[in-house]
Parts: sequence; structure tokens; C-alpha cells
Amino acid sequence: MTNNNPIGLFDSGIGGTSIWKEIHQLLPNEDTIYLADSKNAPYGQKSKDEIIHLSSKNTEFLLNQNCKIIVVACNTATTNAIKELRTKYDIPFIGIEPAIKPAALHSKTQKIGILATKGTLNSELFYKHVEQFQDIQIIEQIGFGLVELIENGEINSKEMKDLLKKYLNPMIASNIDYLVLGCSHYPYLIPQIKKILPSNIKIIDSGEAVAKQTKKILDEKVGFREINEKSKQLFYTNTNPKVLIEILENKFKVIEKDF
Repeated sequence: MTNNNPIGLFDSGIGGTSIWKEIHQLLPNEDTIYLADSKNAPYGQKSKDEIIHLSSKNTEFLLNQNCKIIVVACNTATTNAIKELRTKYDIPFIGIEPAIKPAALHSKTQKIGILATKGTLNSELFYKHVEQFQDIQIIEQIGFGLVELIENGEINSKEMKDLLKKYLNPMIASNIDYLVLGCSHYPYLIPQIKKILPSNIKIIDSGEAVAKQTKKILDEKVGFREINEKSKQLFYTNTNPKVLIEILENKFKVIEKDF
């Protein structure tokens, strides 16, 4: 089955590019359009209704670009809005959820940590996931301030290091052996996190699983792009594109546009 339309992705900012990178690596021949709603970042502190409204707006932008499938490359938007998006729009949606299951199944200490936004940790969908693992102690930590620092290009700042130590040290003291990153921005913090965590604590994020699921849905329902020329990767942002350009290492076209 052939379908030459692009894959659409959106996030509350630049963080979902961590998901985009996994998808582009697995499906290099597919065109993609990425939408960074950085003007409204972070979503994690917003109400459910606000998140649904913003997610619908982002979806409609991508539908107007003729996207064939939409990846909600944002944990908060997935856990709060994907059910409504699937009801409202006739297009396949791929969500991103914290990888609690693999961490819980492989944990030897029966204790795992999760670093996520308030919007994700307080969501009904997250609660349903956690409920399945009654015998596992899950230590939750809201990553207050982390998304804002990433959006401002301050990944290596002293403030970032101090916040990460504050959030991670209690988890280390609790004897976790897995840390689940429950926000698509957070994979960009892995080098910093590794400096704080002991080497026995493994870090898990959702990027690879999302890429595999995207490929599966394209294969079963949507169709792959016919390879006749090099694929196009396009990025939109509604605020200063500087940090997005840096994250992408100046390799792809970034368009600043109000939406």
C-alpha cells in the first residue's frame, strides 16, 4: 500500500523532536511535518480542557498539511487528549505514554522512579497504567521547571543540574533500579541525568516504542511513501526558532509561523 502524504507530529515544544528522531531513523524514506507549539509550552501545568483545545488546534494544522497519520509526541497531550482526538478526527493517532510496563517487569528492587509533568502524573490514563502494578513501588516526581529550561536552551545550566539533583536524589535513596522519563523533552537530559544516577539505574523513554508503533500502523492501515526522491523533513514553530534549529543541528528547514 502506497501513501505519499507526510507523517505529522506535534508537541508542546521542541521535546517531541526526540520522538521524531526515532521515527526518522526507523522510517528515513517518509516525509514528516513537525509542529512545535512552544508559545504554549509547557502543557504540563494546563487544565485538561486547555490541553484538548491546543491538541485539536495542532491536529487541524497538520490535517491542513495533508498528514496521513498524527503522532502526539507529547506525554501530557496523549494522556489528556488522545481519546478526544480519536473521537473527533478520522485519522490514526499514535500516542506516547510513560514506559512504566517494561520498567516494572524488569525491576529487581521492585522500585521504579518516574519523572514527568504534572499533567501526565495527574491524568486518568496514567493512573490506569500504574494500577496494573500493585506490587511495584512507583516513586513519582513532577519535573517542575525542566521543560522551560530545555525550551530556553539551558540544558547544561547550573539551574538544570540543581533541579535534577533535587528530583533524582530521593529516588536514588529509595533504591530504584529504573528511571522512566515521562516527558518527550526529557531524553535531552539523559547526559545530565547519567552524571547523577549510579550506573546500576537504567533509564527508559518511549521513543523507540513509538517509532515501531508508527511503522506498524503505516504497514497495516495507512501505507508507506513511494521512494522516488529524497524525503522531506519540515519543522514549524510559533516562537523563536533558535533552540529548535540548535536541537536539529541546523540540518533541516525550520519555519516560524503563528498558529
